Amino acid sequence: MDELAGTSVAVIGAGFGGLSTACYLADAGADVTVVEKNGQLGGRASTLERDGFRFDMGPSWYLMPDVFEEFFADFGKQPSDYYGLTQLDPHYRIFFKDNEGRRPGRDAPGLDVDTDGDTIDVTPDREQVKQVFDAYEPGAGDVLDDYLAQAKENYEVGMEHFVKEDRPRVRDWMDPKLAEYARGLTLLGSMQDHVENYFDHPKLQQVMQYTLVFLGGSPDTTPALYNLMSHVDFGLGVYYPEGGMAGVVDGMADLARELGVEFLTDHPVSEIKGRRGGFKLETDGETGAVLADVVVSDADYAHTEQELLPPQKRQYDADYWESRTYAPSAFLLYLGVEGDVDDLAHHSLVLPSNWDTHFEQIFDEPAWPDDPAYYLCVPSKTDDTVAPDGHSNLFALVPVAPGLDDTPAVRESYRDLVLDDIAENTGVDVRDRIVVEETFSVSEFTERYNSYQGTALGLAHTLRQTALFRPPHRSSALDGLYFTGANTTPGIGVPMCLISGEVTADYVIDDAR
Repeated sequence: MDELAGTSVAVIGAGFGGLSTACYLADAGADVTVVEKNGQLGGRASTLERDGFRFDMGPSWYLMPDVFEEFFADFGKQPSDYYGLTQLDPHYRIFFKDNEGRRPGRDAPGLDVDTDGDTIDVTPDREQVKQVFDAYEPGAGDVLDDYLAQAKENYEVGMEHFVKEDRPRVRDWMDPKLAEYARGLTLLGSMQDHVENYFDHPKLQQVMQYTLVFLGGSPDTTPALYNLMSHVDFGLGVYYPEGGMAGVVDGMADLARELGVEFLTDHPVSEIKGRRGGFKLETDGETGAVLADVVVSDADYAHTEQELLPPQKRQYDADYWESRTYAPSAFLLYLGVEGDVDDLAHHSLVLPSNWDTHFEQIFDEPAWPDDPAYYLCVPSKTDDTVAPDGHSNLFALVPVAPGLDDTPAVRESYRDLVLDDIAENTGVDVRDRIVVEETFSVSEFTERYNSYQGTALGLAHTLRQTALFRPPHRSSALDGLYFTGANTTPGIGVPMCLISGEVTADYVIDDAR
């Protein structure tokens, strides 16, 4: 492929979207330079190393392995050329803080019934999961098969015709073939409505909806089409990559270098000047300005438009960005712990039986959640290189509203609340065993990643911010400027950003023909 031979491209930001775009453009013959603000590659998938502990600071779930396989295959490679994978068993463990709804009527493997709050293991064994569902709601195991059959169809058709194929204009959706593709798919309504059609028990509904965390939405506002995430969970499995998500970043960066990509780290871009054929990126790095024929931004979309471009070259004004619905930010607590944390799995979720209040405190009336739903990760369960001998690597992630004021006093108080909650609801008390501790929250997402309102993920996948309602890959105001990453289509999540990179590269290549 040499469609872009002789074309220089500057990619702003080395997140997964930027790395993916860089690979595809270099493979097409472009001379690609990735200009990264921070000292590490990977964007939000950065790494914290301290006193023998290594933490993935951002994404920690390796989902949709087929997308990674397809990405590397596009370059004649496979993931195993760069990193190994371990399938997790259980995929994850759920701790319910309290009990709501019918009590389990039978024993089931992976189910620990407790008067204060049950615990469920979701494993790769479908029959085990069905037995847990039947324990809560007779017949729900067979209903799960029906639900997942629909989710699989949504995934296969949706990925092929609605996710991987960008349709940025209304007329693109008028294609008669789409009606044929969409026949039988769950396209309308919310995830809450869809799940309620299958399951009555609130705990079973939560098991089917927790993946919405990866989309940055709530059950009431996320389109029902995203039940395809249940196929991702139950059908495709949950894995841990060798070296954590940082190992995936390293693998993609190695591939990019093999394709001829150059990386400039510690080079914050302060201004985008020029247009197609004559761009100049002003940076604060030692290399100074970077010249390019084409620019692709994997930096925060709002930051790129509002801070790096003059008003006449912006597609949207400040009111547009102010009116958007943003995915949550997060309160992250990275802990190096002496001893084991036996009751926790590699991935664990701690959920109140009614999580409506938590979603309301994120999307409706922003506040620090007083009864939070949160995620715990213990990679040392699988990888003995992430913690010293005799220690555990644990981080907690609490979704919180973007834009919250996270003063030191607020963070210290919330840190205590989270540690108390973990001890009370999982039986794991680490308060007297912490040897390494760091926090990361709204202000760091803003400062480190230029993230609008400190969102951890980007634009939420609401009914009005999906598909053609997300900002475009190609700027309509500045010729030669393109966008990639979570704020574009197909959206939030590492696999989606890989696909976004390919879509963006296709636009660049098509415009050069």
